[in-house]
Amino acid sequence: MPHVRLAPPAPTGPGVLLPRRELAVAWILLTVLASLAWALTVAQSREMGAGTGTMGMALPPFVVLWVVMMAAMMLPSVAPVALTWVATIGRTSANPAVRAVRTAGFLVGYLLAWTAFGLVAYGLLAMTDRLLGAHPEAGRWIGAGAFLLAAVQQFGPLKSVCLRHCRSPMFQLLRYSRFRPWAKDLRVGAHHGTYCVGCCWGLMIVLIPLGVMNVAAMAGLAVVIFLEKLWRQGPWLAWAVGAAFLVLAVLAPFQDWVLPGLQASDPSMDMGMGLMPGWTHW
Repeated sequence: MPHVRLAPPAPTGPGVLLPRRELAVAWILLTVLASLAWALTVAQSREMGAGTGTMGMALPPFVVLWVVMMAAMMLPSVAPVALTWVATIGRTSANPAVRAVRTAGFLVGYLLAWTAFGLVAYGLLAMTDRLLGAHPEAGRWIGAGAFLLAAVQQFGPLKSVCLRHCRSPMFQLLRYSRFRPWAKDLRVGAHHGTYCVGCCWGLMIVLIPLGVMNVAAMAGLAVVIFLEKLWRQGPWLAWAVGAAFLVLAVLAPFQDWVLPGLQASDPSMDMGMGLMPGWTHW
């Protein structure tokens, strides 16, 4: 599959295309946001340590943590699309303040799509907690099932369709130009974010056996996501990662080292350790 390099649209009139200086500022802003999200994620992982399932968190703090994690993992790979849309905004909005608000709307819409998936993830992790509480030995099979499901997603048609959109979204951006003005940027971000969820949900599922707060796993998955979307050989990488997940699915019932997120927590680690004092039991 040919790689399509994303670039801002060509100008259609004087004074309406986003200046290069503002595009540079947008790049810097995305980099800063992703870096800050990574810093917060790493700091929180040190506070909480490894744990199974929801790690004792209630839904609200989990969602907050999930959004921060998704910002850290996804913003680098979404940057080309975001900046292309920012350039599109620059063609219709001459006011820098309006452009800033509209750009924020796009990013909020994008993260809303991942927030919705976070609710699903919380449900799966809560089910994992209950299963492990009743049947501790079930962790091996939960891990095997998660890796197998992720492998199936890597090879499946949904992955191909969504990855194709994420790798070459220009047609979709033209389609977005026909959206009605009301909350347009928010809806564009949410629409593109939904494709990203469709592309990457399998990669997120493996955090169940690897550990939701496993920073090394998150970093590795972030690199995979970035390369799948932006590298010329991204589709082949997706298949290679799927093959690796199949191997892990076979190993999971017999090798505990591939299931760090399904090992019993140290009893000394109180469930009250959360996103800050008092957040865990919201």
